[in-house]
Amino acid sequence: MENIDTIDLQILKHLQENSNINTKELASKLFLTVTPVYERIKRLERDGYIMKYVALLDKKKLNLGMTVFCNVRLKEHARNVGSNFVKDIVALPEIIECYNIAGDYDFMLKILVEDMSSYQDFVMNKLSTIENIGNTQSVFVMGEIKHSTALAI
Repeated sequence: MENIDTIDLQILKHLQENSNINTKELASKLFLTVTPVYERIKRLERDGYIMKYVALLDKKKLNLGMTVFCNVRLKEHARNVGSNFVKDIVALPEIIECYNIAGDYDFMLKILVEDMSSYQDFVMNKLSTIENIGNTQSVFVMGEIKHSTALAI
């Protein structure tokens, strides 16, 4: 964390809690004036500490109430095979996260779908069409205990 001080960290913490907070309100919480807070935010954006601002949506209200973690093992590990797999995975909107992992499997996918029938359709008509998948293991989330987008800074 180069060129970042405690005030910058406080700004980042507040923005993680509410990215809609206006500069005036944020300055008030930090006991600063608006201009330095505005300049710090712009610097944090420019330096890549703030990547983007997003709205967090309610997945259940959008009929995406089933979360599935799917571990994937590839048949082979040639460079082009992995990159082709990644290209295909990125194109599937149901997959909201994908991690390259170590262990028995090569990738872990986080998938949001409406229900079990939707997941079966996804596996049969989308995931299974991707070349070089050796096998998969699906784990179904029964309840979400903790879910945070805030980093511990």
